[in-house]
Amino acid sequence: MFNHLKLLASSLLLSLTVFAILSSANAEPQAGIAKVPVTTVVTVLGPNFTAPPALGKSDVVVHTGDRREDVVAWDSAQGEKSTLELAIVIDDLANIGNQLEDLRKFIQSQSKATSVGLFYANNGITQAVSPFSTDHDAVAKNVRITIGQGGASTSIYLSLMDLISKWRPSGTRREILVIADGIDRFRGDPNSPDVSLTIEKAQKAGVMIHTLYARGAGREGRNLFRVNYGQSNLAQMADETGGESFFQGLDTPIAFTPFLEKLDMILHNQYFLTFTTARSTKNKGELRRFKVTTEQHNVEVSAAREIFVPGR
Repeated sequence: MFNHLKLLASSLLLSLTVFAILSSANAEPQAGIAKVPVTTVVTVLGPNFTAPPALGKSDVVVHTGDRREDVVAWDSAQGEKSTLELAIVIDDLANIGNQLEDLRKFIQSQSKATSVGLFYANNGITQAVSPFSTDHDAVAKNVRITIGQGGASTSIYLSLMDLISKWRPSGTRREILVIADGIDRFRGDPNSPDVSLTIEKAQKAGVMIHTLYARGAGREGRNLFRVNYGQSNLAQMADETGGESFFQGLDTPIAFTPFLEKLDMILHNQYFLTFTTARSTKNKGELRRFKVTTEQHNVEVSAAREIFVPGR
């Protein structure tokens, strides 16, 4: 009996020793992994799109996967850091007309720190009717009625990827307002691969996408199932890139102003968040699951679901 207990104790000691050695071996590479700073844009709002209380660096917590990361900077996108490039992309199939004046007023109301570009999407590309400019009156004058069925749009997602691929990084905030029905007329719904490809491209480029639903022309725009799929696509794209999705029922909102006022509140309550994370082991880098939270009450923090981490 004594020998049996002695053998059991020895086995237990050996197991603990092996576990400690393996744990140490697993910990050493983690400690040696180089960390890199990553910067992204985060929106902070109070309830129902109201202005939030001021948040400091110590008020936010960042995780990539299950790992908590060190926050090194938290800067309000105001003053010297308020520069913004805002692309407004209108699907030429979108059924809008009475709402154009709302859109013009929104463009004209932007601050001098905001460069607005106006684009129309058709045939899978974007046509710049007004390049990025701080002359907001000039940009607003180029807002035109959509072509409708003659727009021959294949996919708003192909158009968005076209825009993002041509958009050179400038070190400022880059955000898109998409006015479309979200239906993929090229690949088809549900689960269009171009939706996820657009999200991936935007996340890698650090571009935030906001969406405003407007019913599209043609029989697809009248099909209840296609409309639901389209709204779901728009909501997913906004959510995954840190933006906001706006819609009012299954038709084009009578007025855009209430939604544009909410978007304006978003644009005026953003921060540049910088944190450190382990460098990607992939040469070209990778997208990594990302989450930022706060314990402050009545505060909503939104950001992209994944963030690009550079590689070796």
